[in-house]
Amino acid sequence: MTREEKSQVIEELTAQLADSTHIYLADISGLNAGHTSDLRRACFKANVRLAVVKNTLLVKAMEASEKDFGNLPTILKGNTSVMYSETGNAPAKVIKAFRKKSDKPLLKGAFIEEAIYIGDEQLDALVDIKSREELIGDIVALLQSPAKNVVSALKSGGGKLAGILKTLSEKEG
Repeated sequence: MTREEKSQVIEELTAQLADSTHIYLADISGLNAGHTSDLRRACFKANVRLAVVKNTLLVKAMEASEKDFGNLPTILKGNTSVMYSETGNAPAKVIKAFRKKSDKPLLKGAFIEEAIYIGDEQLDALVDIKSREELIGDIVALLQSPAKNVVSALKSGGGKLAGILKTLSEKEG
């Protein structure tokens, strides 16, 4: 690879890092062609982009990026694949589901909305991260709950109040 080609790849990686808020680094070494193809298919279905990169070029792209990747460049050893996603937990779910059949991919680290996760033991925590849509749904449900309680209390209370008034009017009559 010529110096010009390397700088071109670094520019492209830097742009991809800048455009992505959810970045996973995984080790897929040891997967045969069939398993790698299955992983790519699973990523595609989950709307996750998977790319195999050279560590040195990725480190340079991280350094050129305006984001703070913390210790992530230090874990770039061996084979590295980058997974980009719009949803914070989608790559983690793909990895976890794929590992039911295989011992790979291994999670090296992740950059999620400015937070940095390092190590494969973080996988379960990353799977449990809620997407933006899930959080909005939770907030809407929480906001609707008190209103629903007030409305149902008024409905049932109104029926009770009408019943009490009717009973009192019948007793006086």
